[in-house]
Amino acid sequence: MFIAQGFKSKGNTFGRYIIGSIIVIIASTLGQFPLIIAVGIKSFEENKGFPTDQTELLTSLDSNLTLFLMMISFIVALLALFFVVKYLHQQKFIEVTTSRPKMDWKRFFFSFGLWATIMIVMTIVAYYVSPQDYEVNFKPVPFAILAIIAIALIPLQTSTEEYIFRGYLMQGFALLAKNKWFPLLMTSLIFGLLHIMNPEVEKMGYIIMIYYIGTGLFLGILTLMDDGIELSLGFHAANNLIGALLLTSDWSVFQTHSILKDHSEPAAGFDVLLPVFILFPILLFIFSKKYQWNNWKEKLTGTIPDSPITENTYHNNQFEKNDGQSNLL
Repeated sequence: MFIAQGFKSKGNTFGRYIIGSIIVIIASTLGQFPLIIAVGIKSFEENKGFPTDQTELLTSLDSNLTLFLMMISFIVALLALFFVVKYLHQQKFIEVTTSRPKMDWKRFFFSFGLWATIMIVMTIVAYYVSPQDYEVNFKPVPFAILAIIAIALIPLQTSTEEYIFRGYLMQGFALLAKNKWFPLLMTSLIFGLLHIMNPEVEKMGYIIMIYYIGTGLFLGILTLMDDGIELSLGFHAANNLIGALLLTSDWSVFQTHSILKDHSEPAAGFDVLLPVFILFPILLFIFSKKYQWNNWKEKLTGTIPDSPITENTYHNNQFEKNDGQSNLL
């Protein structure tokens, strides 16, 4: 049982997860210093004051340099989380990744490929339906640099978020509540609220929080039903990577040298509700059929006993049951 793997560490308490979270937050903050220093130097050279809002901060430098410097914070946070799990909780990092003996890369790439394909198709359709809203923004050299940075670093950024929310905090809240619904709701709510400072929220209003919280809920369901974060890792990596390469706008959190630029007036409408209420349920159906998920109520809302089943034989049996068609890479 993936969510209960925090119980395996002797003497583990929810207080340790609070300490660990503080350590990760401090590490993430320190990782933001290179971006702040670079923006400060640029502001000094141009005899300007330091940016006073996030949009100005993110557009002060070349977008490729900004993206690279932004990613440093996530890398530092992921390294901090690794040491927190290993030394504070006395756990193996694989235990906040999956209940399977090893990372199942086939799950990751299936999820990545499925969502990447859907995103590409939807972008192409939107372009041909409303070409007036889009500008072809492709410039070979800046795009090539973007592709290198994005492919190398964005999966680390998305993995950091998944390890923190669907791995580390999910298990921490499980240790506190000894059930599954509370960790699912709490991690989804926190995940969504941490996006509240994004420029998209300022432009579209708080209705877009339905998308952020709904996405967190969807990724949490993937994790609980599949006993691991491989599917959520793949989805999240595809979502941010393909988004960064395909489409940008003047009001999005990622300002990139992407292929297309959206000039339409931002408005939260059907495009916000479509993923949460239509696409995500369809994806859950596809995953459930492929990996033969069952017993949804127990896996999403059940209780966790004080001594949950954690034997290797349980994990091996679950792995064979859920993915009999594929082998680990």
